[in-house]
Amino acid sequence: MKRINLTSVAAGAWLLLLSCGQAGTGTEATNATVAPAAADSAQPVALPTPRREKVLTAEEQQALTPDQVIASLKEGNERFVRNDLTARDHSTMVRKAVLGQYPKAVVLSCLDSRIPVEDVFDKGIGDMFVARVAGNFVNEDILGSMEFGCKVSGAKLILVLAHESCGAVKAAIDNVKLGNITAMLTKIAPAVKLSAGFAGEKSSKNDAFVEQVAKANVTNTIETIRAKSPILKEMETKGEIRIIGAYYNLQTGEVIFL
Repeated sequence: MKRINLTSVAAGAWLLLLSCGQAGTGTEATNATVAPAAADSAQPVALPTPRREKVLTAEEQQALTPDQVIASLKEGNERFVRNDLTARDHSTMVRKAVLGQYPKAVVLSCLDSRIPVEDVFDKGIGDMFVARVAGNFVNEDILGSMEFGCKVSGAKLILVLAHESCGAVKAAIDNVKLGNITAMLTKIAPAVKLSAGFAGEKSSKNDAFVEQVAKANVTNTIETIRAKSPILKEMETKGEIRIIGAYYNLQTGEVIFL
């Protein structure tokens, strides 16, 4: 017959009673403790109080400046790099965001799955509008989305985010011809031309050249936003928003603001 460890049973029952006693309180623990797993275990260990952010309100969004939003993204990326993301109660935030959204920024990112944009900047529900397209270029639809995000919904920043080893940029360098990808790459081709003065091998196999083209593509995208959206250009001129670029390092997770 199998022996039963009475100490383990007692400890398990104690833990069950403790959890039942805490259930349904409706409060969040701020200084949680680890309960003893057995009678001979060490004293409970205090856990650090997690940071928690709530959904931004209209008043809080209105009070922000573009430079404050940039600083917030930089601080968030620093936390991401050191694996110190903010603890958030997503279930509560989802419910609180139902009545409206007041994001801080619009981020145009590449389609690349290795760039989890909200995590990269340590932001949560309701913090950012995120548009994605391979090669992070703009077209009529994305420009309209940016105008909605800034003019209608009050975002203070447009960030064009490129990244290391971009497949779309490499394809544009190689002048790939394949289905709808062919037409898509014409939006990135100007960045290849802008990089004609690069001193070195102008090949998709040259990481330095790929990086050069990726950054030139950010510059071209920003200029296209200004040229094709009088609304956003005027907002930038008035200081209501800023339009800037950045480059994501796949190896470290660091965002370099350009």
